Amino acid sequence: MQPRKHEGTKKTKRSSFSCFRVFVVAFVLLAVVVRAGEPDLSVTPLARDGQVLVSFELSDGFTEEVRDAIQSGLPTTFSYDLELRHGTVTWFDRTLAAVTITATVRFDNLTRRYQMSRTLDGRVEDARPTEDQNAVRRWMTRFEHVPLSTTSTLEANGEYYVRVRAHTRPRNAWFFWPWDRGLVLGRAKFTFLP
Repeated sequence: MQPRKHEGTKKTKRSSFSCFRVFVVAFVLLAVVVRAGEPDLSVTPLARDGQVLVSFELSDGFTEEVRDAIQSGLPTTFSYDLELRHGTVTWFDRTLAAVTITATVRFDNLTRRYQMSRTLDGRVEDARPTEDQNAVRRWMTRFEHVPLSTTSTLEANGEYYVRVRAHTRPRNAWFFWPWDRGLVLGRAKFTFLP
């Protein structure tokens, strides 16, 4: 009679292990599906003419929900925090420079035009109207040669990286932002060669 009890224990262990494997596979698939729907932030740093310039683009951030919010007249802002960092042997990397750039758009239902503006650390850098929705998408998600720092603070042949964090600032609590649960991060390394 002892062998029968032992066989029952083996079946229970096999069944528990099979359930665990199914759970792990389901969890991994869910993580892949959730990650596939998230926007991506590509970053390209460039050290030229005494400055560190950063170009970046947020893909899949201009969703149908964002378009609907803009068309409703809701002021919509995408905010990007840029940091120039240097890795250290200690736990925390050193931040050498930081700037915040925001892109805001507001649709005027009477004139059927979009009012767009960009600020860099709170200063208005550019503002313009448009009627083209594709121009609005580019305005909100694509940035070329944003000045981040001078190269005078960098060491020759030093390893650095630029980190960009993107987030939204909705003006109305009823609106659901698809990727505002957490920040979208982008990062790129470079070696400074004077």
